[in-house]
Amino acid sequence: MKKFITWIAIGFGSGLSPIMPGTVGTLVGLPLTWGLMQIPAVGTQIIICIALALLSVPICEVAEKVIGGKDPGCIVADEYLTLPITVIGLANPWAILSGFVLHRIFDITKPPPIKQLQHIHGGFGITIDDFLAALIALGLNHLLFQFIG
Repeated sequence: MKKFITWIAIGFGSGLSPIMPGTVGTLVGLPLTWGLMQIPAVGTQIIICIALALLSVPICEVAEKVIGGKDPGCIVADEYLTLPITVIGLANPWAILSGFVLHRIFDITKPPPIKQLQHIHGGFGITIDDFLAALIALGLNHLLFQFIG
């Protein structure tokens, strides 16, 4: 069971990419993100996104223990399971692209308050920075599409 959970955590192998494993792993979340946009009720979208983020915590926790080290780069479930957050309430399919790019920018650069959370260990610590990056990306995505239409 731990091997299966670890396989999910490494994005079905995408997190093993020798080049930009976090970004490659985030691609796994694109179908989830598109699927979320097909749900018309924003409340349902929010519930699904919270469930996906909460699901990331134990998956990343188990994988971190199996792989060893703090927040190994090959663990990408935190990236792909929080990506759908970036499009909550948006209907324009281009929001998936901008959400992806913004999510990656904030996850990589870790502006405050994201950087301050790096000391948190375990699955929660692995997931929380991506969750906040996704929330910031969501806010900017809404601003962007407010102007684009």
